[in-house]
Amino acid sequence: MDALRIKGGIPLSGRVAVSGSKNAALPMMAAAILSDGPVTLDGVPDLLDVQTLSSLLSRLGVAVRRDGAGSVHLENIDPALIRADRRLVARMRASFCVLGPLLARRRRAVVPLPGGCAIGERPIDLHLHGLTALGADIRVRRGYVIARARRLVGAKVNLLGPHGPTVTGTANVMSAATLARGVTTITGAAIEPEIVDLANLLVSFGARIAGQGTSTIEIHGVDQLGGARYRIIPDRIEAATLMCAAAITGGSVTLRNAPTEHMQAVLAVLESMGCMLDIQEREITLRAADVTRPIRITALPYPGIPTDVQSQLTAVATLAAGCSRIEDRVFPDRFHHLRELVRLGADIRRAPGRASVRGVMQLTGATATATDLRASAALVLAGLAADGETIVRRIRHLDRGYERLEEKLASLGARIERMKARNAAAVGVR
Repeated sequence: MDALRIKGGIPLSGRVAVSGSKNAALPMMAAAILSDGPVTLDGVPDLLDVQTLSSLLSRLGVAVRRDGAGSVHLENIDPALIRADRRLVARMRASFCVLGPLLARRRRAVVPLPGGCAIGERPIDLHLHGLTALGADIRVRRGYVIARARRLVGAKVNLLGPHGPTVTGTANVMSAATLARGVTTITGAAIEPEIVDLANLLVSFGARIAGQGTSTIEIHGVDQLGGARYRIIPDRIEAATLMCAAAITGGSVTLRNAPTEHMQAVLAVLESMGCMLDIQEREITLRAADVTRPIRITALPYPGIPTDVQSQLTAVATLAAGCSRIEDRVFPDRFHHLRELVRLGADIRRAPGRASVRGVMQLTGATATATDLRASAALVLAGLAADGETIVRRIRHLDRGYERLEEKLASLGARIERMKARNAAAVGVR
């Protein structure tokens, strides 16, 4: 398995562009199942998750082609296929977003229970509750969700769960409702920018949707959806990760194609840590603080601090001048990165759903293992700031969600290189 070798201690400097949003691209690609015409998505990042979903869709009768300009072209060619590949669905949770489109467009779906990062319990009961309310007959047997419906019918659906709205559940139910008969009202809907982007894509197909970006979404079902060309939003999580990289290394970095309107909570935290920000319409320049101040933050659903940025902010806090408190109410068990940060010299104490981070003067290079997508980013950030050499293992997680991250960091001055599996094994990294 590939690894990253990082020689830390260099302040990052320069300009870099933010890629398209992974969390928007995946449900959009799944939504192409609904369309009777060709779909082109521009700005899709070249990620392992995108490749996985492309393979899954291909096995569901959707022709998928990526061109050299970063666009993905999708078109239904065999609507008879309804069974999703277990091996592919097991690789990432977002693949479960094919359930709603399959059920609405092809009347039947057989989809394995989803996999993905080990960041705590992420039940699918709200997905199934919502689709059942639309008239689907759903059963779970031997690890598969088996669903059928002659035609879905609009209904009132509440998707608010114990830790907030379900994002992928909102994507599934909203997508399915576009072809339901009558009106569907989703309350407790997710308001994340990626859900708004998906709704806008569906509208470009011919769907009738109102209220996206609020907790109540109303969908008037139509008989047919056509194709469209659509550019996805920039990735707010990648943008936050790159800003955290500048902050932890004491650098100064300008992000181009930055989704500034979607990042207010993260920007406020970085400013509270002492970072200087120059924010333009599509560009952010961050200059790191001379002395990083500690933080008290809680990861919450949008517009709060994203759980997907909690790990990276925790990494920055390891070098703050004082004690920080980090809480995650979206995924309270999302703290597997703490043990690995301690390997690099961080002083961290964990309690249920939260962590206490006492800043140290210096991190020290070590070998650390990535346990999930965002944890791997946190380890890379820590390695960039650490004294000496850091090896981050199992970066397949990183490749799932970041487009050529090591190349972007290297363009900013980082000393970072990818070790292919054979070379990593030769130096004892497995």
